Amino acid sequence: MKPLYSELFDQPDHLQQFKLLLKHNEAELKQKFDPHQSVSALIKERSDFIDNLLSSAWRHFLGIKAARFALIAVGGYGRRELFPYSDIDILVMLDNGEEDGDDSGYQEDLGNFFTFLWDISLKPGQSVRTISECVAEAIKNQTVMTSLTEIRLITGNPDLFDELKEQTSPDHIWPSDLFFQAKMAEQEQRYAKAHNTAYNLEPNVKEGPGGLRDMQVIAWVFKRHYHSSTLKELIKYNFMPESEYNELIAAREVLWRIRYALHLLTQRGEDRLIFDYQRDLAQQFGFSGADQQYNQDVERFMQFYFKTVQGLERLNEMLLQLFNERFVCGETGCRPTDISEDFVAINGYLEAVDEDVFTRNPLLLLKIFLILQQNTSLSGIRATTIRLIRKNLHLMDDAFRTDKAANQLFIELLRQPRGITTQLKRMNRYGVLAAYLPSFANIVARMQYDLFHIYTVDEHTLFVIRNLRRFSIEAHCNEMPFCHKVFLQIQKPELLYLGGLFHDIAKGRNGDHSTIGEDIAYQFCLQHGLSNHDSKLTAWLVRNHLMMSMTAQRKDISDIDVIHEFAQLVGSIEYLNYLYLLTVADIRATNPELWNSWKDVLLKELYNKTHSVLHKGLQNPVTLAERLAENKAEAKDELRQLGLCESVIDKTWHNLSDDYFLRYATDEIVWHTRAIAYADPADLPLVLLEPHTQRGSAEIFVYTENCGPIFSLCTATLDQLGLTILDARIMTTLNDYTLNSFQVLEQSGEPIQDHYREEHIRTALQTSLRKQEVKKHKNLHRQSRQARHFPIPTRIQFLDDPLGRHTVIELVTTDRAGLLSQIGQAFIKQHINLHSAKITTIGSRAEDLFYVTDPQNQPITDPVRQQHIYNEMAAMLEAEH
Repeated sequence: MKPLYSELFDQPDHLQQFKLLLKHNEAELKQKFDPHQSVSALIKERSDFIDNLLSSAWRHFLGIKAARFALIAVGGYGRRELFPYSDIDILVMLDNGEEDGDDSGYQEDLGNFFTFLWDISLKPGQSVRTISECVAEAIKNQTVMTSLTEIRLITGNPDLFDELKEQTSPDHIWPSDLFFQAKMAEQEQRYAKAHNTAYNLEPNVKEGPGGLRDMQVIAWVFKRHYHSSTLKELIKYNFMPESEYNELIAAREVLWRIRYALHLLTQRGEDRLIFDYQRDLAQQFGFSGADQQYNQDVERFMQFYFKTVQGLERLNEMLLQLFNERFVCGETGCRPTDISEDFVAINGYLEAVDEDVFTRNPLLLLKIFLILQQNTSLSGIRATTIRLIRKNLHLMDDAFRTDKAANQLFIELLRQPRGITTQLKRMNRYGVLAAYLPSFANIVARMQYDLFHIYTVDEHTLFVIRNLRRFSIEAHCNEMPFCHKVFLQIQKPELLYLGGLFHDIAKGRNGDHSTIGEDIAYQFCLQHGLSNHDSKLTAWLVRNHLMMSMTAQRKDISDIDVIHEFAQLVGSIEYLNYLYLLTVADIRATNPELWNSWKDVLLKELYNKTHSVLHKGLQNPVTLAERLAENKAEAKDELRQLGLCESVIDKTWHNLSDDYFLRYATDEIVWHTRAIAYADPADLPLVLLEPHTQRGSAEIFVYTENCGPIFSLCTATLDQLGLTILDARIMTTLNDYTLNSFQVLEQSGEPIQDHYREEHIRTALQTSLRKQEVKKHKNLHRQSRQARHFPIPTRIQFLDDPLGRHTVIELVTTDRAGLLSQIGQAFIKQHINLHSAKITTIGSRAEDLFYVTDPQNQPITDPVRQQHIYNEMAAMLEAEH
């Protein structure tokens, strides 16, 4: 039979002809693709087309040798699963006799064959081996063995192919039990790379937990053990009912459709669902509409994806557990051990004694997780019982949810000394949490399309509870020692876990999720028999779970009035302890990159200062005069010990306002005073740098004459140096010198690490201030890839200062090079005194607060004056954007 495309080789421009043939096939399959229809036929059609092309080329270049060797498809190509830009992996199988060195010209022929494939842009993944070489490699490496489990003869010598299949069968190498264990270890490593979650917001459709690779693992180990050609035999061997098999195949079809669309969209073998593609895919898959709010289309599409993954992840868990029983443990390891009248243990997994156990006693749908917590020798729930749980979820109806016995069981789960996070994750995976808490069902697999939250809401919630649990465990106390210390003061940890469980439960609803969640939490607590005090505490935590982080990052916590105001909102040390722990756990579970030493120390400082106020009593607040006297006395005492006489100290302090001593800590006052006291006027501008402060950041202090745009010059220089500014305080002395201090970190979130870097920063700042200009060079700040998908409209607001001393200007905009410098210039043009700035930057979103006054140090309250300032800032930002 004449090869299908052999006549093309007779054409003088045959390379171009084959390229056009490939492009025509790609265009044809692209035209046939429908995101709402199965792509099974398309990926097989692509595979068959490549088979025909390779067969033609093989016979053309190998000639009479074509039947001597074997051309074999490997990997996805071997499974006849070729996506538009999938790798085309091929193996050329040589006879073992080729090892003797007589190539009879075949190497040149093979070289021409491979060169042709590359010339027509096919870019195959190729290897040339004898059978003995394949076997040797497979023995050493299970990934090679895996690739050989799904080989397929394209053309050539069938005897070689059959011999390879025989020599790599479980009877010769890698028996199915060892192969299974190797694949489990590999999956564990793969999961660890994804931080053991499928629910991050840029998942990998192929490699992530619950992705297509999980499906392939099932197929690899099953087919190797049973020599099966199809997964449908899972039904035959009683691993799953037909309905569950259909669910498995349906999940695979969804992921196949998404992967196919990804390849077409990106025109490469892209398997990551990154932000760049999510909106286009949401539209392709029909999740957009005129009634959709901004980002809702993406969120709905991704929820569809995550629910698919969740189902596949659960089926993967069940099947691999059953495989382990049959392939590894055998009959001896699967003998039942009595646990209770309702459950036995089989191979360390809980198994229901019969299929009617949950029908007889629906409470066991919760109690089974309590049994797992109380029996540390148990590894989990057996697959057949997971199936039973899923089948009986309908029993968790309104009557079940209001049953006091069920309520008691749920609270008991949260009071156990171990296993709380593990069991809550299982309950979520099996659908129990959503069935018991209908409000929780709303956040399952729900993503938040923004720069802050990198996990789905349910996964984030469970991470929060995990973080809270780790605070309690002695073995993990070194991670967050202060949190561990505070946790030991908590009387009822279950209230903290409930606060974590409910803090985001109203996400995705219309309205303030904290307020809506407060009501849901309060009603839940009362229903579950908690006292009114405990119910109010839990509900208060949900309502105020953002308050502490907002206060720490957006207000001047060196101001005693700010601390007193916060203390009044908290009300008691008990509430403070709960709120502090929930705040830390929440930030760390939102996005690992959000947590750094600065936030850690800032929250500790707010906690300690608030604790001190609450301990003394709100009715006895520290007066400004007391705080002023205390700070001065402590600083003066330390300075005397360092050798400064009182006259030098008094002279240095003579022109400093009381506000300076109230806003700076004792160690900072000492540091500044020593430098200023010994500074020669010729040394100015004076630039000091402390690389590691108590706040976990570096502090840069600038002292110079108050002339020129000092704040703008400093911020522009620091920005050019690639530093992230976290906080700024600006003061002017009575003799018109200025003190600017900046808390900074490297862009990585780390403090400044080496002496050379410190000197470079100091020198650059001094040069900029002396020349009154910033040296232009390539800015070190880089906007993240994700940030491009979140356009941030500029918002400028004037807020009242509760303490009445300043006007607060809030700026929300896209972060960019020189932003703070531009704001500083706008303030100079409008004759505004800037006293301090709270800088918050996440990704490319800047949320900055500026505390300002007029030249007479009075708040700016005139609406006309505020409008002028607004116009100046807006114009400055627009001109530079």
